[in-house]
Amino acid sequence: MHRYKNRVEAAKVLSDILKSDEYENGIVIGVPRGGVVLAKHIADALNLPFDIIITRKIGAPSNPEVAVGSVTQNGNLMLNYEIMSRLGLTEEDIKENIKKALREVKERVKKYRGDKPLPNLKGKEVIICDDGIATGYTIKAAIKSIKCENPKKIILAVPVAPPDALKELERYVDKIVCPLVPEFFVAVSQFYKNFRQIEDEEVIELLENNS
Repeated sequence: MHRYKNRVEAAKVLSDILKSDEYENGIVIGVPRGGVVLAKHIADALNLPFDIIITRKIGAPSNPEVAVGSVTQNGNLMLNYEIMSRLGLTEEDIKENIKKALREVKERVKKYRGDKPLPNLKGKEVIICDDGIATGYTIKAAIKSIKCENPKKIILAVPVAPPDALKELERYVDKIVCPLVPEFFVAVSQFYKNFRQIEDEEVIELLENNS
């Protein structure tokens, strides 16, 4: 089984692939927290600006670890109706959880960005990065949010993802760059030798150094 040494090595692998294209008006967007580390390294390698998009999982009332959807920094909501149906949930049942997720997103935007405005993505070639994809619902919400801003193109760049998640995401983006697509997939962490926790302070520092 192939494993990346760490997020920096994963970013280099992605950068080497992404370099084969030219970006007239590109920007690299990272999904906190792990995806921000990759996005910064990729942006530096491609000589492009870098920013973040903040998403938050909506947990099931009975088990917060089970994601029934997600929200993004500009209020876009993505619900997994298949899982909701399986759990016998309606939108009314998760109304409070949606409010909580939106509140947490706003708090995190304030914490990470302060008063810095959200990036303008209109007409841009957006490379969206995360350190890996499990179900794909969080990144789908981020992609949906970006689509609302009328970018020229969306490229999804991730080091590892299961084939079913990528197949689901294909219809939402113009291109996918994902070097590792294992059939046997339990968690993103299994494909890294070092998958250390990224703290909020590191994300804030990367953003500040980007100013």
